[in-house]
Amino acid sequence: MAAPSNDLQKKMYRQMVEIRHFEEKCAELYAGAKIGGFLHLYIGEEAIAVGAINALNPDDEIVTHYRDHGHGLARGLDAGAIMAELCGRATGVCKGRGGSMHVADASKHMWGGYAIVGGHLPLAVGLAHAAVYKKTGRVTSCFFGDAATDIGEFHESMNFAALWKLPCIFVCENNLYGMGVPIAMNTATTQIVEKSRAYSMPGEQVDGMDVLAVYAAMQRAIKHARSGKGPYFLECMTYRFRGHSMADPELYRDKAEVELWKKKDPINAFRSKLEKAKIFKKGDAEKLDQEVLAEIEAVGQFAVDSPFPDESTLFDYIYATEV
Repeated sequence: MAAPSNDLQKKMYRQMVEIRHFEEKCAELYAGAKIGGFLHLYIGEEAIAVGAINALNPDDEIVTHYRDHGHGLARGLDAGAIMAELCGRATGVCKGRGGSMHVADASKHMWGGYAIVGGHLPLAVGLAHAAVYKKTGRVTSCFFGDAATDIGEFHESMNFAALWKLPCIFVCENNLYGMGVPIAMNTATTQIVEKSRAYSMPGEQVDGMDVLAVYAAMQRAIKHARSGKGPYFLECMTYRFRGHSMADPELYRDKAEVELWKKKDPINAFRSKLEKAKIFKKGDAEKLDQEVLAEIEAVGQFAVDSPFPDESTLFDYIYATEV
């Protein structure tokens, strides 16, 4: 598999920094009551979305869970439109109708985050089936958490994808917790990748804190799926540095465990690699960080300054007007 070019590695690093600052701004706006409802942050897991999505073609399909801001940014959705969506504004990517858990942009084949745990897996399989039926050559990437592998839709989707040899890549973001429950307390098989064996599906466990490892694994998965050999399973080992959601007091996690994982910060680790490889010169990372931070500040201001949807549009977008 081809290693990412220096320019692509710089792009991936920038995306990871963008996701981190974006999520931190989200937390700030939520605390200031500018974002309502639930808010699930992707801090600590940035390497998975960035590594996996950059391996895809622009027209490959993406379906993900409710921790979805990072996937949208990695796909290239406008940061201001995503933030405005979180704030329920008319300038949002879904015109303020979706909020944090439903970031979507059909023009970029980003079919959204979904609030029902595991409920999006059958949709991803449907997209993969459509690709075969229409002979588009596309693959579908489906992102979900470890706890989603214990529900019925997961097993139905895995079985159907394997039976029909569909080009679907199942990407499990294993952050070791299903909400506030450690993985060992909610699943009998803590090595999630083993679940793919029941469906004769190839799979591998990947260091989800290493963006280059995720990128390489996703390339292998894409080659397998696009060649007509059927689905592929990736278990990306990661850790969320914040609670399950902004409403989570995190009483179930030992503070020392969180600090231990923070030492494996995927952004710091990737920056060290780039500097060691001379892809970044001295001061490059710091300059980029400040540039992105300023951009995200502007994104936040754009969102809060944007108008709410007009009441006259309340019943718009309920039914499809085009097929």
